[in-house]
Amino acid sequence: MTKIPAPSYSKLLKEINEGRVSSLELIPPRREVLVRFNDGTTSIVSVLPNHEQILRAAEESRTPLRVKDIRSEEALAGMIGNIALIGLVVIGLSFLIRRSTQVANRAMGFIRNQSKLSPIENLKVRFEDVAGVSEASDELREIITFLHNPEHFTKLGARIPKGFLLIGPPGTGKTLLAKAIAGEAGVPFFSIAASEFVELFVGVGASRVRELFSKAKEKSPCIVFIDEIDSIGRQRGAGIGGGNDEREQTLNQLLTEMDGFIDNSGVIILAATNRADVLDSALTRPGRFDRRIEISLPDRKGRTDILGIHARSRPLNDSVKLKDWALRTPGFSGAELANLINEAAIITARNNNNKITNTDLESALERVTMGLSNSPLQDNSKKRLIAYHEVGHALVAALLPHADEIDKITILPRGGTTAGFTRFWPNEETIDSGLYTRANLFANMVVSLGGRAAEKIVFGYDEITQGASADLDNVAYLAREMVTKFGFSDLGPISLDSSSSEVFLGRDWVNRSSGYSESTGKEIDFQIRTLAKKAMKKAESLLETKRDVMDNLVEALIIEESLAGDRFLALAGLAERPNN
Repeated sequence: MTKIPAPSYSKLLKEINEGRVSSLELIPPRREVLVRFNDGTTSIVSVLPNHEQILRAAEESRTPLRVKDIRSEEALAGMIGNIALIGLVVIGLSFLIRRSTQVANRAMGFIRNQSKLSPIENLKVRFEDVAGVSEASDELREIITFLHNPEHFTKLGARIPKGFLLIGPPGTGKTLLAKAIAGEAGVPFFSIAASEFVELFVGVGASRVRELFSKAKEKSPCIVFIDEIDSIGRQRGAGIGGGNDEREQTLNQLLTEMDGFIDNSGVIILAATNRADVLDSALTRPGRFDRRIEISLPDRKGRTDILGIHARSRPLNDSVKLKDWALRTPGFSGAELANLINEAAIITARNNNNKITNTDLESALERVTMGLSNSPLQDNSKKRLIAYHEVGHALVAALLPHADEIDKITILPRGGTTAGFTRFWPNEETIDSGLYTRANLFANMVVSLGGRAAEKIVFGYDEITQGASADLDNVAYLAREMVTKFGFSDLGPISLDSSSSEVFLGRDWVNRSSGYSESTGKEIDFQIRTLAKKAMKKAESLLETKRDVMDNLVEALIIEESLAGDRFLALAGLAERPNN
């Protein structure tokens, strides 16, 4: 049966009247008529809602006309459409339910504690692997007795401490010391960073604290180590409009677990922080953290021992004396010493050598203290200016009895700067004791201004450069500390420090004041300027009398580019530093 293009409505009526149509099939719901012509072709024609003309034409021409009922087909199509819609709804609901289940599972995992349990057999660190903290090690060895033989203390009525707070600068070995305690005690060790407790959603942190202590009690006796506890242990109620609700709820739960209505017998808490001053007083009181153990930077013997530990797995040349390198690294933490040895090993491997030499350690020391080396200067005038600047620093330090000792002076740029540098050995006794005399601080000011003084003497006031900007910042800081905090000025022995050590935004926001009058503030500024000018005058007077020596040192520095401390003193004719 061949289909032809549908004729127009009027043409269809004409062809019906002319007898060219063999049959008609009318479909009223669709307003269509299926036309079969005498030649066997068919066509579908759209008709008007009023079918009288078609009916009349068919009757007059006696053309067979049948009306087709498609209600059953429409009902079936509607039923199929409804079934498909219901199916889509069911599939959508099942997808949503499955997604909801996954979200719920993730939420439970989100709330679940992130602490890491270290099996006893994996705890390889011992006290012999931790150096430079001998006093802290002796104090913490008692924890092992608490865990293994608590009856030794309880029979005398002693209560086993619940918490030990390790306080010290970054890199001093607090985390390593906690692992050593667990390794020596042979008990399970839970470790977690305090920041992992706190999340965006309120209540998650408290849930994680509860779960952590629940796990710990199941493994009792054990050690729980919380690193950087100041993340959740800061003072409550600080900040504009209050504090962080989630953090404070987490802290409250920690306080309850440590010394609330629950007995955590056999669970000892170790926590580490370098900001003990910001911790909440309820957290640091006896009964929670019973002991505060200070872990300071290592002394010379401690640095020697730390270098020895890190040198176990690295071959050293016979000429390397770790005691000498411990002497050259005052103020270094354990982490910095480990980095020093590691950098030296990298440099050794880069040079295709088999053993670490003093030269490798020297390069590593310069890299960790001053940064990566840059291309040498090609401009001789700039090189000479920089040489005078650095010689000014070093020569002033050599002439002042209370200044730090010279380690190295160079005009080779490092750390992204175009200038050289002068490296000093800080006084180790001063670092260990933390006590600085007025003479020490003033000598440091004079040394800082030695570079500017040398430029002024050699090139004139109009030719001084901005290269002393960092030195001037140091001078301003030292002078303000001497005047406002230490009482080292004509204002007398009084503290006028107005800076706040609070780290919380909004703490004492409204009530903050300088604590002194405007006239006193002007006097403070005057005393700071007086100290700075006095230091500058002292630096100039020292260098003016050594102009020839300074010129000779500059020539040697330009030729050799770097001078060790003893070589510098020998060229300056200052084998022994002055006594006063």
